[in-house]
Amino acid sequence: MTQRPRKALIIGGGIAGPVTAIFLRRAGIEVELYEAWPYSTGIGGGLQIAPNGMRVLAEVGLADELIRRGSIAESFDFYSQAGKKLGSLNRDMAKRFGQPAVNMCRATLNEALVDAAWSASVSVFFEKRLVKIEDRGDQPITAYFADGTTAEGDFVIGADGVHSAVRRHVVPDGPVPFDTGLLGFGSFVPRAVIESLPIGRKVETTFGQSGFFGYGLCSPDPNDGVMWWSTQPAHGMTAAAFRLQSQDAIKRHLRDFHAGWHDPIPAIIDAAENIMVTDTLDVATLPTWSRKRTLLIGDAAHATSPHAGQGASLALEDAMRLGMLLRDGQELGQTFQAFEHERRPRAEKIVAIARRNGNNKREFSPTGAWIRDHMIKLLLPLSAKGMDFMYAYDPRAAA
Repeated sequence: MTQRPRKALIIGGGIAGPVTAIFLRRAGIEVELYEAWPYSTGIGGGLQIAPNGMRVLAEVGLADELIRRGSIAESFDFYSQAGKKLGSLNRDMAKRFGQPAVNMCRATLNEALVDAAWSASVSVFFEKRLVKIEDRGDQPITAYFADGTTAEGDFVIGADGVHSAVRRHVVPDGPVPFDTGLLGFGSFVPRAVIESLPIGRKVETTFGQSGFFGYGLCSPDPNDGVMWWSTQPAHGMTAAAFRLQSQDAIKRHLRDFHAGWHDPIPAIIDAAENIMVTDTLDVATLPTWSRKRTLLIGDAAHATSPHAGQGASLALEDAMRLGMLLRDGQELGQTFQAFEHERRPRAEKIVAIARRNGNNKREFSPTGAWIRDHMIKLLLPLSAKGMDFMYAYDPRAAA
């Protein structure tokens, strides 16, 4: 049998990277984790970790902490622009799937994951932007960074997201991220903003004639305890162009775009500060996820638009499954092939669902919006049953 690899270089310190590092340490593999950005806290918007992702966080001992620092989401409730309820999804998740869905600040999640990696004796390095990988079979694989430093190991894991530098090494002429034509706006507001319309532990989402708005509790912090987001057609404006504008100008745009939408959407926009604007990107299906001793995971392998709420949870699944496969001690190439063979069908099915969901957030005529709302109301019960496969997945029992 080929000698088992002893040292991994993981590129990317977001979600998949630190968790993969923890599972590789459990498999007896030395790990060095390299993140392009400086170490920071308090950056990023809100997100939801679904039960399948929470199952992985429970495995690394973080589920209870993140439930305490976040907010359990007991359902997704859907509304029309005028405030008419269209239906609900994802009720009783903890009872049905063993773990709840949990809203949280991305910064809270990242901080907990990096701390857990440090506690697992992972060497973590920041401000290390990858520029190339050199893989000569008779020598250690080498990662080169923009600051002139290098790192050597037995294999490389690319967990560096939608703009992956590692992807360029694995698929040199492969697809690059493309703009889906939708923009995302979001930030946090105080819990007091929605106290007049208490939503409890629900996420409330609204389909407009053009665009989408959602909000929900994400932490016990009274000052920043509500996350919100607006998805809308770009109409020729990029996120970068919006980011050049003042916060007042961005807020005016949001007020105009969501004028006439039901309460408490206007109040949330009025209270919003530090509004972030992002392009909604996607990446076409890759021909392969690995090349020799380098493997892609998470958004680097199967970038998932946010419209299914599964990007982070899929990355967490990848991390745990890869750790389990590497623990088995197969030859590295066989392990990478087994990982892709197992994970690709599930990931691509969820990516396709997210793309379809995104189409409901584009611009409709008044009649088209009315038809869409009624179709949502009719199809939600079927959609709920069809999504159970996402939440029921258990990496420990995967084939």
